[in-house]
Amino acid sequence: VPCGVPSFAESLRAGTEVYQSLKQVLRKNMGPMSTNVGDEGGFAPAFDTSRQAMDVLLKAIEAAGYAPGKEVYLAMDAAASEFYSKGVYELDGKKMSSGEIVDFYVSLSEDYPLISLEDPVHEDGFTDMAELTAKIGKKMQLVGDDLFVTNPQRLRTGIDAKAGNAMLLKVNQIGTISEAMRAAEICFDHGYNVMVSHRSGESEDTTIADIAVALECGQIKSGAPARTERTAKYNRLLRVEENLGSKAKFMGRGAFF
Repeated sequence: VPCGVPSFAESLRAGTEVYQSLKQVLRKNMGPMSTNVGDEGGFAPAFDTSRQAMDVLLKAIEAAGYAPGKEVYLAMDAAASEFYSKGVYELDGKKMSSGEIVDFYVSLSEDYPLISLEDPVHEDGFTDMAELTAKIGKKMQLVGDDLFVTNPQRLRTGIDAKAGNAMLLKVNQIGTISEAMRAAEICFDHGYNVMVSHRSGESEDTTIADIAVALECGQIKSGAPARTERTAKYNRLLRVEENLGSKAKFMGRGAFF
């Protein structure tokens, strides 16, 4: 997350340079197969642990000439429902209880420049998310995607439980722009951040870029700077910043805290 620079254009440049740097680091250390990409343009190397992935990202940031935790931060979509079953989280070759998975993320937050963590617990884990929020929610963003599904009712449940401090906004998940805007309004009314998001299956439509600007939320999740259905959103934001000129405001780190 290149949020320690002064403009969106420079942020996109930093993100792209880190992406290309990561490609070289992976290829050098793990071979060419490690740079195969997924639906969203991200690389798909085989790591044994989460920490190995974080360490490689730090190397890529530094190799690109940026300072981790100052100019470029880390963000993670844990998608914890994918490794949760019957009360147990299975991650990095270990079985963890709810308390243990919370401690695992607390440890990561202490050792790495994490600024945002999405779906660290399973999709109905409001209690687990609330516990994690109480421990690290003041120093980083904790995002509910599967937890809230852009649904005002589930969002209110999370707010009442003090679970998380941000929502991932997916317009076609809730169904209409007006319902998505209502969910965003609820977030802002209760001090929650909003991150506008793409979907795994995308087109070159750039509406979500305009929604992010309209909401003034300062955050968009649109995948790697690769594949035209991803870069189209970033290119739209470049044009918006250019057209606004001196009126454009890049929130940077302020979008998270």
